[in-house]
Amino acid sequence: MAVTRVASSLLFCSVSLSPSPLRPSLLRKSSSSPIWDFPPVAPLHLSTTKRMAHSIARAALGLTYPNKIDLPKISFAAQEIDLIEWKGDILAIGVTEKDIVKDENLKFKSSLLQKLDASVGGLLSEASTEEDFTGKAGQSTILRLPGSGAKRVGLFGVGSTAASNLTYRNLGESVAAAAKSAQASHVAIALPFLEDIPADLKPSVASSLAIGAVLGIYDDNRFKSESKKTILKSIDILGLGNGPEIEKKLKYAGDVCSGIIFAKELVNAPANVLTPAALAAEATRIASEHSDVLSAKILDIEQCQELKMGSYLGVAAASDNLPHFIHLCYKPSKGNVKTKLALVGKGLTFDSGGYNIKTGPGCSIELMKFDMGGSAAVLGAAKALGQVKPPGVEVHFIVAACENMISGKGMRPGDVVTASNGKTIEVNNTDAEGRLTLADALVYACNQGVEKIVDLATLTGACIVALGPSIAGVFTPNDNLANEVLGAAEVSGEKLWRMPLEEGYWESMKSGVADMVNTGGRQGGAITAALFLKQFVNENVPWMHIDMAGPVWNDKKKSATGFGVSTLVEWVLKNSS
Repeated sequence: MAVTRVASSLLFCSVSLSPSPLRPSLLRKSSSSPIWDFPPVAPLHLSTTKRMAHSIARAALGLTYPNKIDLPKISFAAQEIDLIEWKGDILAIGVTEKDIVKDENLKFKSSLLQKLDASVGGLLSEASTEEDFTGKAGQSTILRLPGSGAKRVGLFGVGSTAASNLTYRNLGESVAAAAKSAQASHVAIALPFLEDIPADLKPSVASSLAIGAVLGIYDDNRFKSESKKTILKSIDILGLGNGPEIEKKLKYAGDVCSGIIFAKELVNAPANVLTPAALAAEATRIASEHSDVLSAKILDIEQCQELKMGSYLGVAAASDNLPHFIHLCYKPSKGNVKTKLALVGKGLTFDSGGYNIKTGPGCSIELMKFDMGGSAAVLGAAKALGQVKPPGVEVHFIVAACENMISGKGMRPGDVVTASNGKTIEVNNTDAEGRLTLADALVYACNQGVEKIVDLATLTGACIVALGPSIAGVFTPNDNLANEVLGAAEVSGEKLWRMPLEEGYWESMKSGVADMVNTGGRQGGAITAALFLKQFVNENVPWMHIDMAGPVWNDKKKSATGFGVSTLVEWVLKNSS
């Protein structure tokens, strides 16, 4: 029995508060064991880190701080073993609708399911028939088998085919959810359709299963007075091979998961905890943890004024929490840089709408902590890339962090602001603020001499109306860049859809007193928002805008998704040498 064993530490934190009320107080994370450990390879150690920095006394609003949570570990083992011999709490079989087809005697046609069913006295086929289990995505049926090697055997539907990494990621998440419900500590995942998976793709399948399982078991309980401990300790991935290649992919899965979980925690954190100063401190912490490849620069108001960032500073003006312009840079420690990229994320840690305040049913003002979801994706990618360390590529991570609030010193409807490229903007709606901050961030990105730019933002409700809650809209005039990013999204299992950049719609964005207004009419709102951003990117720099207003948040789970991290990491790797 050949085994490759990997270990993952979910990123929970313990707390100690800085005693000084005059400086940003920092929540500290305890030193933990390696995220992913491959004996006999040297382990990856997480240094002692700080979590969720706060800005001055304002950050103590409500006296709310994250709770101390123990750090559970999940180990993954890639095994080649007969399913009948496996021993543990749940043996989970991912099946397609084709796999579950039965003959005239109501027995499975799949040879693997036949063998497994025979070992449990036909109970599996009987239960699947009685429960009308057909293998559709999201379906599951689990048998309890006391006295046998596997205490429970479950069938988990993946749909008509298992043709994408998203399918395997969802399967891993479903198995993890079942393990939580059953209080299982040792689980295995197997697939009866292994012959349909090319050998070179099996490591990626294992990686997707691992990512799904880690994210499925993770619960952000930092702000709950009580939380359940994670029971799940180990997951065996059966039949997909073992050795250096799968070991590498499982290590990569751990790095990506750490970035996704970090992004989730940023978005989930309430605005009285995650202020612009807190977001900047988190970015600085990432750079300090991976100082061999990451550096941080945080610009204050005076420095932003020197750079003439009037559009960004106009949005920030009303808040007592000062803006912080974040610039991280990834440079490989060895070798030449062949490609320079920029990732720009919208960083509104809270959006009231300003004087055009969000009111009425459906305005979702109580969820506007997630208006920094773009910055969470960018910083989550920075964290993951700091661990992956791709060669030959330099990446700039840029966030114009601030709040959009209301006060006597705030920006008013009708005001004209001047962006750092000299273009003037008539603010006809203070609730179209994200694009104003991104304008100066995009100009700044171009000034870094990058060759490609991708920005991410929870920018428009119009994109949610067009594509629904689980698909992000992609806008770019560059076909090559579109193919690169959409290809990365397919690998990562995130849903993107390319939208048109209809230049004729720019007519609605013209102003009588300035170069442009910041929002057009209701029709085509996501398109006109993208056209606005295009005004602040050099024509010779390939650029893409991703409107992630829908998939940033899961309404059913009432939690952030960490959307964008895995696609950004895949895209950067495609551009590395």
